[in-house]
Amino acid sequence: MNKKSKVVELDHVAVRFSGDSGDGMQLSGTIFSNSSALFGNDVSNFPDYPAEIRAPSGTVAGVSGFQVNIGKIKVNTPGDFADVLVAMNPAALKANARWIKEGGIIITDSDIYDIKSIQKAGYKEDPFVEENLLDYNIINAPITSLTLETLKDFGFDRKTMLRSKNMFALGIVSWLLDRPLKHAEEYFEEKFKNKPKVVEANKTVLNAGYNYADNVGLSNYYQIKPADIEKGTYRTIDGNKAVAWGFIAAAEKAGRQLFLGSYPITPASEILVELSNRKDLGVKCFQAEDEIAGICTAIGASFAGSLGVTSTSGPGLALKSEAIGLAVITELPLVVVNVQRGGPSTGLPTKSEQSDLMQSLYGRNGECPVVVMAASTPSDCFHYAFHACKIALEHMVPVILLTSGYLGQGSEPWKIPNMADYPDIISPIVKEGTENYMPYVRDKLRHARSWGIPGTAGLEHRLGSLEKDSVTGNASHVPENHQLMI
Repeated sequence: MNKKSKVVELDHVAVRFSGDSGDGMQLSGTIFSNSSALFGNDVSNFPDYPAEIRAPSGTVAGVSGFQVNIGKIKVNTPGDFADVLVAMNPAALKANARWIKEGGIIITDSDIYDIKSIQKAGYKEDPFVEENLLDYNIINAPITSLTLETLKDFGFDRKTMLRSKNMFALGIVSWLLDRPLKHAEEYFEEKFKNKPKVVEANKTVLNAGYNYADNVGLSNYYQIKPADIEKGTYRTIDGNKAVAWGFIAAAEKAGRQLFLGSYPITPASEILVELSNRKDLGVKCFQAEDEIAGICTAIGASFAGSLGVTSTSGPGLALKSEAIGLAVITELPLVVVNVQRGGPSTGLPTKSEQSDLMQSLYGRNGECPVVVMAASTPSDCFHYAFHACKIALEHMVPVILLTSGYLGQGSEPWKIPNMADYPDIISPIVKEGTENYMPYVRDKLRHARSWGIPGTAGLEHRLGSLEKDSVTGNASHVPENHQLMI
């Protein structure tokens, strides 16, 4: 470490990596996040993807980002404003200038800040003047040219060499925030274990960026000491994966097969992906042709005795509204997880917003109450998913679990729980041999109807979307019965 640099100790720091979709900012942010977690910091992060599949290079629409908040104290969000911004091109600066703290640090690839790129991003001549950033701590590093120089003897073509320039930027950030490089190097060894030359190239460029920062005479570097974290076994988890695992845990506790009927939608698709990979745990997944089919298959699975769940985001929840009413009137267990994004209509597919509460509470016809729960952090999505299933299965009701893009795609350290500490889930399943079974008679403890699994001898009954008699389940149009059922 440069002896002339001043050490500044901080409680927490938010870093935002930003550049073109092909600049590897997601990977740099992930490695920095994992390294900080292994170092002992509390961590919260969030990837920010462009809505366009592949916007033109160098445009604001194509900017991709990854924000990481690390602390020696508890951090619950990725942070609203960044202390450090890596802006690999002018478009990245344009997209993120408003989100950096006053007087913050900006790291750029000066090789890319040419007049053509500057004007393509919507500036005239000098982005830093036009954004009023001259009072900020700006580190203009020739990242592209130094990456090419570092790898000139590796035998790679230019395009291959430039894939490592994100590691040069990561090296600068690692020096600036006093991060050890060993965790990043171990990541390379694991990810590229069959490509030793790629491992060596990334290590070399990472160290080149670190040494560059050490040699250019930066005035300060910053320390964020390890946090006082409860002892236990931890792993990094995002909210969507936590939801999926919470569903699996609940199905195991309840002794029910887990069935997911769902349709891919940003930012909830990862729940479908994760559960589709868990056939080894008995999970059944159906990727439906649309949102309505997804929830209806989940309701059908619940009717058949499974734990039926479906995943979606705001526009999909609107499409599922009538089927949620079907789950209400048939009184079947169902969990609908809504990973919220900005609306209305298609709205902002890749941007997070927590704006569906009113839709979740009231977005159905008639008097149609459901249980609505909301998670608060990526890691506690596991806990809330488990208890959403418990409520649905024990009370024979649909439950809407609200998360958001921030929670679903953001990640943080998660203390792996001991499932012995989680309660059993006791569903009101009627046993074979029960005499005079009536599907809508309620128990005295929970006021929930019983669950007669189709195919069980003696439990033949009707279910449907018409109002039914409060005992027999037969269709009823009697006003007093309707009032009672509501």
